[in-house]
Amino acid sequence: MSYAFTKITQRLAKMINDKDQKLLMLLRQNARISITDLAKALDLSRSTVQNRIARLESTGVIAGYAVQLGGAFSSNQVEAHVSIKVAQKLTARTNSLLEGISQVSQLFSVSGEYDLIAILQARSLEELSAVLDEIGNLEGVERTNSAVVLETRFRR
Repeated sequence: MSYAFTKITQRLAKMINDKDQKLLMLLRQNARISITDLAKALDLSRSTVQNRIARLESTGVIAGYAVQLGGAFSSNQVEAHVSIKVAQKLTARTNSLLEGISQVSQLFSVSGEYDLIAILQARSLEELSAVLDEIGNLEGVERTNSAVVLETRFRR
């Protein structure tokens, strides 16, 4: 990690107070919540909440808003977390190949025995199995270990 990145990260961490943390939690729960409802929940004025959101967006704390799948569609999805061991010299290529697989919704670089954790979302166990085979056959992938999500207790 570079010195400049570390300084920026430390400065951003100091800019976030308890109200900002609660605001971020509320937005993670429902990014479409009204400014009025946010203001009530935070016991702040509407303009203060708008200013806080604008500041969090402009400083990069809030990078964007995303669609959260729900209802019948989400309950029919199969999710798995896949730990992936990668040949060190092929990491960049493997990351690029994984990015091209539409069922890979997130990819994390991690410490430990495995190098990456991919979050997969598929329409069926059969599709999930096919994607796991595809990942296992990618150039640079040495081995994988999968865990299928049985139930989501909560998501923020």
